[in-house]
Amino acid sequence: MIKKYRKPYRVKKKKPIFRDRFFWLGILIFVVIVGIFYLICFSPFFQIKEIKISGNQKVPTGDLENIIQNQIVRNLFFSQTKSIFLVNLNIIKTATLEKFPQLAKINLKRSFPDTMLIEIEERKPIAIFCQEEQYFFIDGEGIIFEEVSEADPQWLQIKNLTLTTNSKLGEEAIKKEKLSQVLEIESKVKGNLKILEVSIISEERLNAKTSEGWEIYFNLESDLNWQLTKLGAVLEKEIPLEKRENLEYIDLRFGNLAPFKYH
Repeated sequence: MIKKYRKPYRVKKKKPIFRDRFFWLGILIFVVIVGIFYLICFSPFFQIKEIKISGNQKVPTGDLENIIQNQIVRNLFFSQTKSIFLVNLNIIKTATLEKFPQLAKINLKRSFPDTMLIEIEERKPIAIFCQEEQYFFIDGEGIIFEEVSEADPQWLQIKNLTLTTNSKLGEEAIKKEKLSQVLEIESKVKGNLKILEVSIISEERLNAKTSEGWEIYFNLESDLNWQLTKLGAVLEKEIPLEKRENLEYIDLRFGNLAPFKYH
């Protein structure tokens, strides 16, 4: 039997890894990723160096800067960074509004490469809210935001007797819809009467105390324009000006009549 000739088996040598183009491609990609990571997170070029604040009048700029500075610092791999890319605008906004109830809105923007722009809108007082011998400014949204030492008579004073617990700064003390009704009443009687104080007795009832010492009872769930029309009519036709000092109240809550009472 004749045996067939076979070539001896040769083991193919492996190419050194350092000569593998995919190895070097991987190294290049890794270096690029590390470089971008460093550029974004730690490069001095993108570290926040300036905070520009505008729109604030009562809240000191320094106080705003301090809380914002604390929020822009991030801990990353045992290092701290103020990278403009890593700033969480929502967290800064929430923390600032919680710290300063005087602020109605705050708008934050990145201005590359190293500046934060902060636009502030402060709450505007429209009346004084009275709560257990304490007095607060209240804005058009029904939010109390600043304590004042006394009830200044130039401001309309408001009490909300429907509250079961005391409101805190930055919280709603009166529903916006109810507050709008209060302001509508105060505005429409102005010129003929000055209202010093209103008390929200219930969801339906509001008592308004005039500068002459007597009160007006309103139904907040009925037509306010009709009630104000009745008020004008009864003052004009049935209650002479010289008798108002003895007046106790005018009740506008029911029907077409406006019953009143003297002391």
